[in-house]
Amino acid sequence: MPARLPLIPTTIVGSYPQPTWLVDHEAAKGIPRVGAPQMWRIPEAQREAAQDDATRLAIHDLEKAGIDIITDGEIRRESYSNRFALALEGIDLANPGAAAGRAGGSRTMPVPRVAGKIKWKGPVEARDAAFLVAEATHATKITLPGPFTLAQQVQNDFYKDDEEMAMDYAVAVNQELKAIKATGIDIVQLDEPWLQARPDKANRYGVKAINRALDGIAGPTAIHLCMGYAHVVKEKPDHYSFLTQLADSTVDQISIEAAQPKMDLAVLKGLANKTIILGVIDLGTHNIETPEEVAKRIERALPHVAAERIMPAPDCGMKYMPRAVAFGKLKALAAGAAIVRKKLGG
Repeated sequence: MPARLPLIPTTIVGSYPQPTWLVDHEAAKGIPRVGAPQMWRIPEAQREAAQDDATRLAIHDLEKAGIDIITDGEIRRESYSNRFALALEGIDLANPGAAAGRAGGSRTMPVPRVAGKIKWKGPVEARDAAFLVAEATHATKITLPGPFTLAQQVQNDFYKDDEEMAMDYAVAVNQELKAIKATGIDIVQLDEPWLQARPDKANRYGVKAINRALDGIAGPTAIHLCMGYAHVVKEKPDHYSFLTQLADSTVDQISIEAAQPKMDLAVLKGLANKTIILGVIDLGTHNIETPEEVAKRIERALPHVAAERIMPAPDCGMKYMPRAVAFGKLKALAAGAAIVRKKLGG
């Protein structure tokens, strides 16, 4: 971790709004599990260059807003997970499967179909990471879908059970993380929203899969728990169904939503050995918080978590927000953290 980080450093969970000249947001509705090439406005031959330019804009926005640990905004991705999920061996790209969404029920959506052993074929996001390191002046972070979540978003036509499949996903994620870390990225983060959605399975093998994915990964590691994008999930529970179990994991930082759900932060006492990426920006509203509101949300955690272990952030990814709103909220995030830092003498 760079020594230049202040007390209570700010970060984002991963995504930042994709420009409207790059992405047709109407065509991109939903959270695609399979490929969604229809969302891109730029022809394929020019798409990578356009994505690079849009990524530069995202990096500039994050740094200009005053965020201490930045990502590439996930600008090149159709969703947080499908870019990596579709690049692995064992996936039948020509014949997608179907599976229920996080909410369960009878409604299904197209998902990758696992037709063989899951294997890593080579770097998927290492170029993204190297690009971020080259362009950024602040500390850097890259996100990757976690093995538990990857195993819940597929139709399994090969493995005897989901646990066996998740462990092979963990091996593939581990190999990808090593390729990413080789670029000089400061922090790697696993996105694991399905730990909250499938707590029974998570209790059986969630930590085991996460620990395998992070085996041998040097430097700070993070995991993001999520109750769903705010534009989809309007009402969120005030507690996590799977959280304190991560005390037994090897991950260093745990990202939680605490602004929109307004959860009781006393639960964080059960994670005394972890840094908390604390959600203090409500993505369920386009109203931009004041720095004072952000400061109060950070201070709610101080009775339960030492200031040295708090990283304020938005609740979740920001890709579904208007760019101007997202930028305004990040400026408030940085200013709110500065208020608390000044009070603490940091």
